[in-house]
Formats: sequence, C-alpha cells, structure tokens
Amino acid sequence: MLLTIQTDDARPIYQQVADGIKELIARGELTEGTPLPPVRQLAADLGVNLNTIAVAYRELQKDGLIVVKHGSGSVVAPRSPTARTQGELRTPLRTALTQFVLAGWTKDKILELVTKELEIVGRGSK
Repeated sequence: MLLTIQTDDARPIYQQVADGIKELIARGELTEGTPLPPVRQLAADLGVNLNTIAVAYRELQKDGLIVVKHGSGSVVAPRSPTARTQGELRTPLRTALTQFVLAGWTKDKILELVTKELEIVGRGSK
C-alpha cells in the first residue's frame, strides 16, 4: 500500500493517512476484504507515531470503510451505497465548489477539473 505524508500539508498526519486510504479504496486498489497493514507496521513504514495510525483507522471505521477485527487486524469493508446520505456527501462538495468560485474559476474550468479528478479516483468504480 503506497501512502505518503506531506510535511507541507495543512491536514494533520492522521487525516492524510485516512484520506490516502480512502482514495485507494475509491480507485479500487484496496477492495472489499483486503487486509490493511497492522497499525505498528504502517506507523513504522511512514515514520509516525502508532497512535496517529490508530486514529486514522478509527476514523475509517467510523466512516464504515474498514472493519477492525481485534486480534486479526483491519480489512476493507464492503461498499454500502446507502451508508451515507446524499446530503452528507453533498456538503463537502458544495464547500469545495464554493472555494473554486470564490477563487475566480469559471464553470467550464471547474467542470474540467472535476472530470479529471473523477477519472483518477473513479478508476475502480463500477
């Protein structure tokens, strides 16, 4: 599993880890039932505190993206299309789009960017 930590990223490290795993799941690189590295191993691989990875895994579990099986590790959870409501998913999208509009981007430029990003993260989607 390829994850990197960006020291110049404003997001906390645990959030970078969680977001990286979310992207790998979205792209289909981590599929249902795929085991995740143990907390200690991933922490050592990334050179971060194991509590940082534990927080990231808890966030992913809370979001229903992984299942933590105490004693046997964590695995990618089955995808559930009804796990999150449309409103929950629409709010961060609207926030991001608002930022682009406020930055002066045109509708066409925003749509082009969104299309390119969807091609990247949607590779594993059916």
